[in-house]
Amino acid sequence: MSVYSLFNPGKVIGGAGSIAQIADVVVGYNAKNVLLITDTGVFNAGLVAKPQQILEQAGIVVQIISDVPPEPPISAVNHIFDEAIKFKADMVIGIGGGSAMDTAKLVALMLTNRNIPLQEVTSGQKKFTQRSLPTLMIPTTSGTGSEATQNSIVLDSEQELKVGIVDEKLVASSVILDANLTLSLPKHITANTGIDALCHAIECYISKKSSPFSDMFALKAVELIATNIRTAFNNGSDIKARENMLLGSFLGGACIATSSTVAVHALSYPLGGKYHIPHGLSNAILLADVMQFNLPVCVEKFANVARAMGLDVQGCSEQQAAEKMIEELYALIRDLEIKCDLSAVGISEEILDELVDSAFKVRRLLDNNPREMTKADIKAIYQKII
Repeated sequence: MSVYSLFNPGKVIGGAGSIAQIADVVVGYNAKNVLLITDTGVFNAGLVAKPQQILEQAGIVVQIISDVPPEPPISAVNHIFDEAIKFKADMVIGIGGGSAMDTAKLVALMLTNRNIPLQEVTSGQKKFTQRSLPTLMIPTTSGTGSEATQNSIVLDSEQELKVGIVDEKLVASSVILDANLTLSLPKHITANTGIDALCHAIECYISKKSSPFSDMFALKAVELIATNIRTAFNNGSDIKARENMLLGSFLGGACIATSSTVAVHALSYPLGGKYHIPHGLSNAILLADVMQFNLPVCVEKFANVARAMGLDVQGCSEQQAAEKMIEELYALIRDLEIKCDLSAVGISEEILDELVDSAFKVRRLLDNNPREMTKADIKAIYQKII
């Protein structure tokens, strides 16, 4: 077996209502000036008000940046970095989905590596050298798992492609998993982010980089997500389903921290980079077709996933169980009403080669896919979703 490793947040606090402990976490790092990074939707939903109040009552100065865009470009991250310098932040909190948390993690690391331009890191010319400021990640969706990963995704506008920065110094210092913050999630975001989390678990489980750590986290994440996502979608106020989804999402992120996503995410990046399809949605529409492609080399693992999903595979051969898993992925997409009108954003047969070329460049992920994927294979999958 190859050498493997695991990076975990220093402290994880879970359970409905656990946001009440936010000041204790911040005081534990002796932080006085806290930069709280979020997005407009989370801010307008009022999810930042209580954390801000608790922190300020504890004598902590809080500055809020509430306009992180979806799929944040390098320029937006640099702008927030400049604001953080002016504020003299000594700790950074990210509240929201992947974009807010990825940005918060990056800004905290840039503050201790001020002589290293972000553009030179995304281009591979340089790496960050110093440890990050303390960070606290608080997810409000059950999807990206950014709170558990050493990854941050930014948009390189010049290449019209999302770039993944992978650095163990990006792992959050602390995490709060409070399912109460996910109760107001709209149905379509519950669906898209939930399938994104399921992607993480399944992709990392079949990745060439999978390890005993990722296998353990992956199968538990699959169980939690697959058996709760329909309930969370149909009854968003079901706190137990929301808690299970949030924990499943965190474990999916923990998988990424020791393994790697594969072709679903590789093919997803061009859809988000140029055509701005939300990350969770692009993964959701690709998941079943990419796993169908991988089926010939993943029969045993897919059979295990089927069992983790709670599917009735008694008396089935491994091949039959694996095929049931694929069928369940398609069923989930139907039941969760996941749809994407690709033509509405300008994606048609005419630009397929451009998409293929962009996806084929994402070697960091494609090279870990269990089945080699040619440009013709990628094109066939894009044709299916079109």
